[in-house]
Amino acid sequence: MLVEVVIKALFILLVAIGSFVPIITWVERKQSAIMQDRIGANRADVAGIRILGLFHPIADVIKLFAKEDVVPLGANRVMHLVAPVIAAVPAVIAYAVIPFGAVYAFGAKEISLVVADPDWGLLYIFAIGSIATYGTIMAGWSSNNNWSMLGGLRASAQMISYEVTMGLSVVGVFMVFHTLKLTDMVFAQDSTFRLLGFLDVLFGLPVPVWLDWLRLPNWGIFLQPLAFVMFLTAIMAENKRPPFDMPEGESEIVAGYHTEYSGMRFGLFFMSEFIEVVVIAGLVSTLFLGGWSIPYLSQETIIGAISSVFGIGFATGLCMILHVLTFFLKVIVMIWLQMALRWSLPRFRYDQVMDLCWKVLLPLSIANVFVTGLVMLLVQRGAA
Repeated sequence: MLVEVVIKALFILLVAIGSFVPIITWVERKQSAIMQDRIGANRADVAGIRILGLFHPIADVIKLFAKEDVVPLGANRVMHLVAPVIAAVPAVIAYAVIPFGAVYAFGAKEISLVVADPDWGLLYIFAIGSIATYGTIMAGWSSNNNWSMLGGLRASAQMISYEVTMGLSVVGVFMVFHTLKLTDMVFAQDSTFRLLGFLDVLFGLPVPVWLDWLRLPNWGIFLQPLAFVMFLTAIMAENKRPPFDMPEGESEIVAGYHTEYSGMRFGLFFMSEFIEVVVIAGLVSTLFLGGWSIPYLSQETIIGAISSVFGIGFATGLCMILHVLTFFLKVIVMIWLQMALRWSLPRFRYDQVMDLCWKVLLPLSIANVFVTGLVMLLVQRGAA
């Protein structure tokens, strides 16, 4: 059991984080270059070979290791050194409860493709994510720099504010799927629903048989479209990425809370943001895009179709591979979307960031809870 957990944890560290994070630094440069009609990163090479600038992430790591690690005079040395770790570690361990596959039976042995599967998986991510706020605040306060302190204050106000909206925005998802367990949410999305089924349930109008094939995957984005937009907005603001990068605000407060950081300690802050991009992509894929599920092909359908020819063991293994690839394909799409938003929207003013949270997203998230409850009540009465 312990060996299985260790293997799955290593898989997450090496594939989801160790592979994606370096590539994302290249993607950010190349995607922005394409959007701005530039060439992008293409200078780093090995023996004259550049391969589209893919050596730049390696050059970045070498450069950060080679830079001097400076602690400014008057800084609180302990907090200054610990802050980057507190900011980076929660981003890594948050992936422990995000399932990248289903439960697969190989004879008497069952394999579940998630490191930990508590009943309160989503609450775990919210709790762990909030810890990163302390690392940002500690970095700003301990640096003995006015700009860093201002960046830390901005970060604390922004991240604490958006945590409220982020939590409320997914209450409708809890209500629809009747669980906080992420694996159960994905299993609930591994099916379809009739697009015109509401006519029968709510109004008693029979849907013609020839229209019954109009079905959509039972994904959260179709059941809770407003929640998808609000949650993605709130969680991107939590990550302090543009257009919500007020805590850094280079044109206003130098570099914000990490102004006094250099070398690999700055690299930890830099890396934690990109790890969180992967976590956001995985979490949004799990809640709203069906996680590992393949549209219109349930796990039973895939295994049943293949096992009749190649046997149950081969079919189960192939299904597992397809599910893992499907999950990471959705993660890649969500990473692309975050990068596209990052390079499309200008930085908000600070008052706009706060107004968006308290005056727009918070009222909408509360309204979404009441509307979801009303629709569920009407559906239950119609079904009865």
